[in-house]
Amino acid sequence: MSTTTATDIAVAMRGITKAFPGVVANDHVDLEVRAAEIHALVGENGAGKSTLMNILYGLIHPDSGEILINGAPVKIGGPRDAIATGIGMVHQHFMLIPVFTVGENIMLGREPVVAGGIYDTAKARRDIQEMTRKYGLALDPDARTGDLPVGLQQRVEIVKVLYRGAGILILDEPTGVLTPQETNELFVVLRDLVKAGKTIIFISHKLREVLEISDRITVMRRGKVVGHLITKDTNQAEIATAMVGRAVLLRVEKKPAKPGAVSFRVENLTALSDRGVQALKGVSFELRQARSSASPASRGTDRASWSRFLPARARYRAERYGSATRTSRLTTPATSARRASPTSPRTGAAPGWF
Repeated sequence: MSTTTATDIAVAMRGITKAFPGVVANDHVDLEVRAAEIHALVGENGAGKSTLMNILYGLIHPDSGEILINGAPVKIGGPRDAIATGIGMVHQHFMLIPVFTVGENIMLGREPVVAGGIYDTAKARRDIQEMTRKYGLALDPDARTGDLPVGLQQRVEIVKVLYRGAGILILDEPTGVLTPQETNELFVVLRDLVKAGKTIIFISHKLREVLEISDRITVMRRGKVVGHLITKDTNQAEIATAMVGRAVLLRVEKKPAKPGAVSFRVENLTALSDRGVQALKGVSFELRQARSSASPASRGTDRASWSRFLPARARYRAERYGSATRTSRLTTPATSARRASPTSPRTGAAPGWF
C-alpha cells in the first residue's frame, strides 16, 4: 500500500489536453512526480513528451487540465511564471549566447549591479563560485561560453536555472549531444542535485540511460500516458513494448564485417576553423573499398571540418594524405586544391565520401 501523500508530490499534471491542427499532442495526460526524485518521461518521437513539459514550463498553453506544484494549484502563463514557481528547463538546444562569458549567460536578466546600474562582475563571480561549489558544478565564470565543450555548456544551463531558484528541473533529451564520458559526468551531477533536494524530470528515449539514472518512469505513446513504472522493477523490453504498443526485438543480428582494401588514408590531420580556432587535432582515418564510413561525434566537435579540409576552406596540415597508390603531405590550402581527391564531390567528379 502506497504511503505517498500530497506533500510528497512536487508536480501533478491532471487531465492535460493540447491539440494542434490535425493532431492531439496531449490527450488527457496525468503525471505525478515525487519530490527529490529523478522521474523519466519516455516515448517515441512525437509521443507528446516535449509538448507536456513545454506546458509545464509555460511555453505552450494547454486546452484543458490543471497543474499543481507542491500540492498547490498554479496558473503558468509563461516561463516567467514557471521560474517564479520554482521550475527551470534545460532545453535540448541550449539557450546561451556564445560570445558572452559563463557569468554573463548565467546572470542574464538578473545581473547584480552597483551604483549607477553598472554590472557588478565581482559579485557575479562570487555568486557563481558559491553555487558551483554547493552543487559540484565546476565552471570558470570568466570563460567565453562559445569556447566551452558541449558538456560544460550544458552545465552552464543547469547553473543558470539553479541561480533562478529552480527546485524542479526539466531536462529535455539532455544526453543527446553528449559523449559517453560527458553523460557519466552529467549523471553524477543529477544524483548530487537530488541529494540536495531537487526534483528532476528527465525526458529521453535512451532506455539504458533511463534505467541507470531514474527512480520512476512514465511512458507516453501517441499523446497518451500508457504506463507508470518503477525503474528497479522493470527492464528495457517492458519499456520498449509500452512505447510502441507491441513486442520489440532489442537484439540486432549482424554479420562480421569484411572490409576491403584501403583506398584512402589521412594521418595526423590538424586544422583551424575559419575563425582561427583549432577544429581538428591529430585526426587519422582510412576508407576501405565497398564500405560506407561514418564519423560519429557530439555537437560542438566541428564535424564539418571533415568535409572542409579537402577543398581548403580551413587551414590545416596532415602528415600523409592520399589513396593507396599516391600519398602527399598537406601544408597549405593551395596544396589541397591541386591534390584534391578525384572522388571528392566538391571537385565535380564522381560521387565521393564526404
